[in-house]
Amino acid sequence: MTTPKVFVTRRLPTDLDALSQVATIDLWEERDPPPYEILKQRVQDCEGLLCLLTDRIDASLLDHAPRLKVISQLAVGYDNIDIAAATRRGIPVGHTPGVLTEATADLTWALLMAAARRVVEGNQFTHEGRWTTWEPDLLLGPDIAGANLGIVGLGRIGQAVARRASGFNMRVLYTAPKPVEAEIAATLQAEYVDLDTLLRVSDFVTIHAPLTDTTRHLFKRIEFEQMKPSAILINTSRGQIVDHQTLYQALTEGWIAAAALDVTDPEPLPVDHPLLSLPNVIVTPHIGSASRNARKQMADIAIANLVAGLQGNNLPHCVNGEVQPQRQ
Repeated sequence: MTTPKVFVTRRLPTDLDALSQVATIDLWEERDPPPYEILKQRVQDCEGLLCLLTDRIDASLLDHAPRLKVISQLAVGYDNIDIAAATRRGIPVGHTPGVLTEATADLTWALLMAAARRVVEGNQFTHEGRWTTWEPDLLLGPDIAGANLGIVGLGRIGQAVARRASGFNMRVLYTAPKPVEAEIAATLQAEYVDLDTLLRVSDFVTIHAPLTDTTRHLFKRIEFEQMKPSAILINTSRGQIVDHQTLYQALTEGWIAAAALDVTDPEPLPVDHPLLSLPNVIVTPHIGSASRNARKQMADIAIANLVAGLQGNNLPHCVNGEVQPQRQ
């Protein structure tokens, strides 16, 4: 029996023993992702593909991979994959939910606090030798304790962010396509409101929604104009949810006070992008899940999904369960 071949589009923070026992591995060793045309070439004789958010998996690529049996994504989100095209071809698509929840919530709070207390500005101020005396009005920022926290999307990560807010005695507001279960809302002490209300009331607005046709550029001019001039925006979900050109205008014209972004549009953000010239913007390189434990667990789940698909079994975490051998 011929050993199946798989293409892994990046080095992983775990060993590949479980995968090497069942497949021949073609591993992309470069730091940057494989260019699209090279990706198409490398998957054309593969049964399995382990990919990242930076890899575009569309219908054209799938047409070049007639032997492909399974796609495994090292991420929770999968907006880079044409799920409908994969489903039409009977290809299950795996992802890695759950294990990055706490790490991403932690980073959300790190960004919120760093933006509020102007930590990055203070660090630069010190390193530049500008700290020559103590000044009562130096780098003032808003209070976090007792403030209003608005959460856009109350899934796993949004709920984890809300849990942390209790330690700061914050009022938690959230908006979502529909309210969460009453028991969850009560435990989190989270109030369901519409987006307009959330934007008007919140001192901090943090985004935890998936990228869909509805949420793409959800934050544009009208949304920023509704926010408080003192408000701070945090985004650790998807960069395309925020119109970056309008965000720049909102920050430079004082519609809002600051922004902290772990995701951008595009990624990576070019070094000459106007947002990077602003002192009231923090940008990190999509490191929401970048704890050692979370990234290893993600890699292990991605491998488990890939192995299951190669062996004709149900993927432990499948996006399109209707194509699994045993329908979910």
